Amino acid sequence: MAQGGAAGMMPPMKAPYPPQAALLGGAPKPIPDIPIASVFLVLFVVGAICHMTILRYNLARGHKFIMSGIIFGFCMARISAMCLRIAWAKNPTNISLAIAAQVFVSAGVVLLFVINLLFTQRIIRAQHPHFGWHKALNIIGKLYIASIVVALIALIVCTVQSFYTLSKNTHRIDRDVQLFGSTYFAVSAFLPIPMLIIGLVIPRRVRVDKFGSGHFRTKFYVLFCSAALLTLGSAFRTGIAYKPRPFSNPAWYHSKACFYLFNFTIEIIVVYLYILVRVDKRFHVPDKSHGPGDYSRANLQKGTHEGPNGRANNEEEVFDEASGEHEGADLEKGDLQSGRIPR
Repeated sequence: MAQGGAAGMMPPMKAPYPPQAALLGGAPKPIPDIPIASVFLVLFVVGAICHMTILRYNLARGHKFIMSGIIFGFCMARISAMCLRIAWAKNPTNISLAIAAQVFVSAGVVLLFVINLLFTQRIIRAQHPHFGWHKALNIIGKLYIASIVVALIALIVCTVQSFYTLSKNTHRIDRDVQLFGSTYFAVSAFLPIPMLIIGLVIPRRVRVDKFGSGHFRTKFYVLFCSAALLTLGSAFRTGIAYKPRPFSNPAWYHSKACFYLFNFTIEIIVVYLYILVRVDKRFHVPDKSHGPGDYSRANLQKGTHEGPNGRANNEEEVFDEASGEHEGADLEKGDLQSGRIPR
């Protein structure tokens, strides 16, 4: 995040003031920023179209999966960020555009963090329904997501404020809040990984209350990979926030390559990963699921586990695990017992 007042430059007579600290990606230039931002703009437009199409198609079939709408919202935020960066490149002296561009770059990815936390909650509830559905854990989860929203609001406010004051004390406070927010978001991005590992280590008391379609272990791998990618990007941004440099003397980690790689490249991979693996099917849970057994019980009541002959399929048939174990065939049978990745 930027702070007001440009080092080595006479500040303008009125706010907003130019940034003092070096920015990740620096101030955009027509070349190469406009071509690169245009490519990402197209990619996010396609991602938004795909996720909205999936959402509308599912709703027409009575298949409710609001995460597709959230990812659509994320893509729209990134489209706005790309448009603002292109506009900033064409108007490099417009500080208001710089502020808006910085805010949109920093804010959008939080939506992906929340989605991964919700996916993790579903996996934990399926593996360990005795505590995954506990009321206290449910309240903690809601409060944590609410705290992410509060941290985001504080981060945005302090970022904007830092451009409108020359007070060193105010800049110090703004920077403290920005560092806290960046660190908090990095923890949020990383949190699904230890939660998934803990879910595997703790012995299960009952069989996995499977949900959605496909291998259960594939859900684990998809979520783990996306969380690892988002953690990489968030940890990088947080790390450089703790190593500020003057605006006129940026470090290598402020380069445009790092900016586009650790921000938009990682995010577009996650967006398209969710399209390709059809998270709307793999992570879907029945409506009105409120307790242990609801995931599979609701599916049975709807008859979704019936085979082509009208009989109830067994577990392997329902979750596509009878065709030669084509996914994860390298896992030994002993690795699929209690406390391991279920079949």
